[in-house]
Formats: sequence, C-alpha cells, structure tokens
Amino acid sequence: MPSDAPLLIAVDGRSGAGKTTLAVELAALLREHHSVSLFHLEDLYPGWDGLDDGIGRYVERVLLPLRAGRPAHWNAWDWDRGQDGPERTTAAAEIVLLEGVGAAAAVARPHLDAVIWIEADAGVRHRTAIERDGAAYAPFWRRWADQEDAWLAGDDPGAAADVVVQGHRGPPSPHAVRLALTGLPACATLLGPERAGRRGLRLDCERIDATPDTAALFAALYGASPAAVWLDSSDAGTTAALPEGRNRFSVLADASGAFGQQALHRVGTTEITAGPVTTRIREPFFRWLDDVWGRRAVRTPEDFACGFGLGWLGYLGYELKRETGGASVPMPADALPDAALIFAGRAVVVDHAEQSVFLLTLTDGRRDPDREAWLTDARRAVTATAPLPPPDPPSRVPRHRAPRFTARDSREEYLTKVRRAQAEIADGTTYEVCLTTSLSARVERLDPLTTYLRLRAASPAPFAHYLRFPGFAVASTSPERFLRLTQDGRMRAEPIKGTRGRSADPAEDAALVEDLRSSAKDRAENIMIVDLLRNDLSHHAVPGSVTVSRLCAIESYATVHQMVSTIDARLQQGSARAGVVGSAFPAGSMTGAPKISTMAILDRLEQAPRGPYSGAAGYFSLTGATDLAVVIRTLVLEEDADATRLTLGVGGAITADSDPAEEWAEVRTKTRGVLSALGSDFPADPFLPRGRT
Repeated sequence: MPSDAPLLIAVDGRSGAGKTTLAVELAALLREHHSVSLFHLEDLYPGWDGLDDGIGRYVERVLLPLRAGRPAHWNAWDWDRGQDGPERTTAAAEIVLLEGVGAAAAVARPHLDAVIWIEADAGVRHRTAIERDGAAYAPFWRRWADQEDAWLAGDDPGAAADVVVQGHRGPPSPHAVRLALTGLPACATLLGPERAGRRGLRLDCERIDATPDTAALFAALYGASPAAVWLDSSDAGTTAALPEGRNRFSVLADASGAFGQQALHRVGTTEITAGPVTTRIREPFFRWLDDVWGRRAVRTPEDFACGFGLGWLGYLGYELKRETGGASVPMPADALPDAALIFAGRAVVVDHAEQSVFLLTLTDGRRDPDREAWLTDARRAVTATAPLPPPDPPSRVPRHRAPRFTARDSREEYLTKVRRAQAEIADGTTYEVCLTTSLSARVERLDPLTTYLRLRAASPAPFAHYLRFPGFAVASTSPERFLRLTQDGRMRAEPIKGTRGRSADPAEDAALVEDLRSSAKDRAENIMIVDLLRNDLSHHAVPGSVTVSRLCAIESYATVHQMVSTIDARLQQGSARAGVVGSAFPAGSMTGAPKISTMAILDRLEQAPRGPYSGAAGYFSLTGATDLAVVIRTLVLEEDADATRLTLGVGGAITADSDPAEEWAEVRTKTRGVLSALGSDFPADPFLPRGRT
C-alpha cells in the first residue's frame, strides 16, 4: 500500500447494533492526535433492496481510491427520487472510519487495516433501529433484514473481525475500542500516541500488618469471580523456608475493575476481552506477550519484596511448543486454550514471612469510585475474614462419590512406550525422554475451588496455584519453579528430576531420602536437564554469568521427596523478556534432552496434546518480572453439561538404564497426592488379574 495511504477501519454489524454511535464517538477520540474521516455506507445504498449493490459501490468508489491514498468521490443516493444524487468526497485522512452494514464484507476485507464488528440481540437491534430512524423505517425492517441474512449466510465478518463489541450492554465503549485498536499490529505505529497514553499508569501499594487465612481471603474476594488466579505458597508455615523465599508470597487477583482483562490464546490468535470489547491479535503468542509485558511500566515500593506489581497471571500450555521449536499436534475441537491469562489491575499479595498483606491497585490519576469500593472490601476481608473450615478428609468421601479414573495407557502400553523411548536413546536421537500419560474421569459437577482446597490440604507446595476461567479451572500443587526473572535481570531455573514417595515410618522415610540421594540414574536425569537449561538461559544471558548454585539437592514435601538443582544467570541488556521465556519453554524437565528432537519423539509416543499440564503458570508483572511454575501435580477441571471432566497428567524421565516397571511405579507415586485428596485410587489395569495394578 502507498506510504501515504490512510489507516482504514471498518465498523460493521447488523442494523441497530450501535455502529453509528460508536463510529462517531471513536472518531472524536481519535481526532485528539490524528486527522479522521468518517464514511457512512447508508449514504451509498441504492434503495431498500440495495445492500449487495451498495457493497460493490463502496469497494469500487470508496475503498480502492482511499487504499491508493486518494480522496474517494462517490454519489449519495437520493431517496426521494430513487436515483444517484450529488457527488460527495471522503478525504484520505490519516484514519478513515467506514461505518455501515457490509463495511467489512469479504470483498472489502483485503483492503482494510482493521475490522470492528458489533454484536447485539435481535430484539434490541430492532427496537433501537426503529427509535433511531422512526416510523419510515418500520415497513422496511424485515425487507432489509432479509438482505442481511442472505449476505451473512455466505460471509462471516464477525469471525474475521479484529475487534468484537457487545453492543447495547451498558454505554457505548469508544475508549475501550480505541485501547483495543492500539494493540493491533496494523494500527500500532500510527496509534503510537494512544499507546503511550496507556503506559502512564501508577501502582499504589497499601500495607496491612495481618495474617489472614489465605483460602478464606480468596473465597471472600474472588469466590464468585468468573476469572481469577491464586498463586498459592500453600506450604508456607508447614515446611522449612525454602531457598530464596520460594514459599514466601501468595498472589490473589481477578479480572475485574477498570483495567481488568482476560486473554485466551488458540493456535496463533490471542483474544483479549475487556468488558464488552474483545480484541483478536493474530500473531505468535510470545510476540504478543512481549508487546504487552516485556518492558518495565511501574515501580514497586522499597518495602515490597515481591516481584509482582500487577500485570498478567495464568498459564501457558505445553502446546505453545509450536512456537519454540516443537510441532503442532492435532487438537480436539473442545481443547482448552493454549494459554489463558488475566490482567489484574488490582490484587492482594500475602507476605507469609513478614506476616503482612499488600493491596495493589493501578491508577491513571483520575477518581475511580470502583477502585475505592474494592479497597474498602479488601481491607475488611483482610482483617475480618474467619478461617475456612478444613475440607472433609478423603476418608469421609463416600466411595461411590469419589472420582473413578481411567488411564489413557494401560501398564503394558506405557511400558512399551518406555522401551520405544529407550530405542530412540540407543539410536542417538535423544539422551532423555520425559514421557507422560494421563488419567481422566467424568463426575457429578464439582466445585473447582472446593476441590483445590482439598488438594492443597493434602499436598501443600511452594508453587501451588488455582486458576479459574469461564468453563474450566486448573488446580495444581506444583513444587517446581520453571523460571524466575527479576526486574533487575536476575534469572533462575530450578528443575526437579528424581522422585521418591514419602513414608509414615521415619526410618523408612530417611532410607527413601538416601536412596534418592545416591541414585546414579536420578542424578544423571537431573544433570542432563541442568545442562539443557544452562543452554536455554545462555541465549539471553550475559556471557559467563550462567552458574549452577545447587546441584541435585534433596527437598521433601508432604507426599514426595524431590531432587532439585538451581541454575542462575544475568539477563543481557536489550534482550526481550518474553524471548527469555520462549527460549526456555517448555520446561526441559518436561521434555528431555535435546529438547527439539525429543519433543518430536514425544509427539509420536503420546499422540495426544498435554494441554495446561507440562506448561507454566505464574505471573508477568508490570515491573518486568516473572515467576513461573511448572504445571505438574495438576488437576484440570472442565464443565461438561451437568458434569465435570477431570484430567490428571503424569509422567517421568526415561533414560537408557530405566527399568520400565519402575517407571510405571513412579507414575503411580506422582499421582498419589492428587488422587488421595479426592478419595480416589489409581485405576486398575483391565489387562491384569484382579488385585494387581
């Protein structure tokens, strides 16, 4: 397109959806920094039966000249005479808004830079259109609506739209639409002044010295929120303080408030929803992430030691590997998003070590009654919320109510896959394969939060998390950090490789620790992943800064002992922070080494997407910091009509000297914490005699 061509933005939707009001108000906002022309298709339609002809005239006489950087000359329709009227001109301003039914038709879309589509209920649209145009329009409503039906039967501008607005749900949303446009790659350069304006925000931080029950606090503030996140150091106070305060902070937030948003990514498109406006960014996830997160936007107070200063929270699913060297695998139609995040413009951070709570809010300096009301509610919840009663122990769950899981792989099928992985190792295509399988169940509708509370009671962990989104939830008791990047550029990965179940007998439990500590196989697994992560971090590290500060240390949790190592590095100046995450994703402890070739082997062996399991969960802070856990020991809960589908991913690292039977035993060990919390048993193998699994 010519360098002086305008930015062409269509505002489309069915009659009565609210297109004209939005276009006029959006034009007024954009004129603060730009020259703007506004074109209405209704001026061009040749009569009440003229939708198709009007779209053709619009493309030929308006769009094509504007796309070439020339003014558009066209004839307005004379409704009294039923013929073309006087010639009019639409200037090729910096931005041209093209409003009307058909503005984003398929023949028009190749010439447009952005499409805004407005959805609205049919009854509301009819009433609004008649109120707007009066009784003269009433006899022609059905006639015109039939033309819209015929057009839309072969076209879907709503699916192709970059911004979708739910019309007539509250006041028009020109400010939200303008903000949405700034996120579109096609609009980013021209709308630079608007993008700069969205960064002029301040973080307010209020400290309260208190030790609330974190579960009760989450339930009080976010129990009814459709999209909420709880990054839960659930083992704080139940185990010794972990290195670098890994179990010091808990973060609680949802997507409400003036700045709240929800982002869902599926196969190359991120949908960001803020109130009635949804924006579709059609680009790789990590490129979008760098745009919305990859630079420091706020500063935190000196007495606030947590790296989270508001921002994005949620999970990145394993299938994002398609952007980091892995391949795409077939995805079922009902697959969960590849990534699901909320943007929190306000949040609660609990500092378990200092016994204090921080209320974080984002402000643009203007009075915000909703923000003040939230602060009042949050203060009350912090100081007055009574602890929740403990969840029923598994022993009190009736056997017929406990979920009955089935395994994706039988024991023999899993053992066969272990041997196939070892054959790949013998052929030299990999050194280590982190093979996984899954258990699933369908049960009467479960409350996701209640289920998570049972998991956290049974298996407290430093990187536990509860993520709720419309239609599904992720409940995790993860002990493993994937990656931390501080605002001043310190990087840390802490892979876990090597697991033993706990014993109630102290002597036997100590023997299990020693068995893990002295295991040559487990040490080999761990060291191979350490080498992989050293390489991952080196892509963005200051040369010579990558070090291993802990190698094969043993940490003990409620249900397992783990072998953990720590790799540190310093971020090289100028490196993209989202690029650091992408370079290390997915976690090497969930793939094996070398990563790219091993992921291909795993695709062939597993033949199923992993979903959130094996991905990462945590935050991307406006401070430029991130802290992410590996999504393991995790139950995914999906609404399914009047029931809940449960999925539990599990696996282990396969090396040349792995014993297939022992690998299956490790799978059983790793499911123990989640299954025991639900009162469930590991599923019996249908191919074995009764009593053997």
